[in-house]
Amino acid sequence: MHALNGDPFLTDGDLANRCNVSIQTIRLDRMELGIPELRERIKHMAEEKFDAVRSLAPEEVYGEVIDLQLDHSGTSIIEIMEDHVFERNQIARGHYLFAQANSLAVAIVNSDLALTKSADIRFIRPVKLGEKCLAHAHVVAKKGQHIQINIETKVMDETVFHGVFDVYCLEEDVLSK
Repeated sequence: MHALNGDPFLTDGDLANRCNVSIQTIRLDRMELGIPELRERIKHMAEEKFDAVRSLAPEEVYGEVIDLQLDHSGTSIIEIMEDHVFERNQIARGHYLFAQANSLAVAIVNSDLALTKSADIRFIRPVKLGEKCLAHAHVVAKKGQHIQINIETKVMDETVFHGVFDVYCLEEDVLSK
């Protein structure tokens, strides 16, 4: 069950595959250890106190933000659905992974207005229909209005996307001049 510490979004089926046991065994062990089922774990994480997004409206963040500490770190999750993939091969279109990472990078900035200046990104492996992408962001440098944010997106324990985003914080009155 240590796997849940690294990825709390693992299903009972995922855990059964990892441990090479039946789903029933996982459910019994989970109940014995007092570990809630996936929906309850997600609900608990969503209810935990975390900072409110300032730079974007909540509906502008692509993915579900499950942890946010302004100017420090954040985590979001998306599940790759039918409308995210190419029809012929069921592989996710890259712009969805980029959108998750980019909006998370902007969301962790403690400013009313933050814009992406540049991004150095790498797609490590294709993501498939039904996979859950967990993006972790953390600030690696901050100098004045410039913030550099490192993002790593994983499926299970495997990195599928990595990016370094340069974000500028601006005051809204700067744009009106």
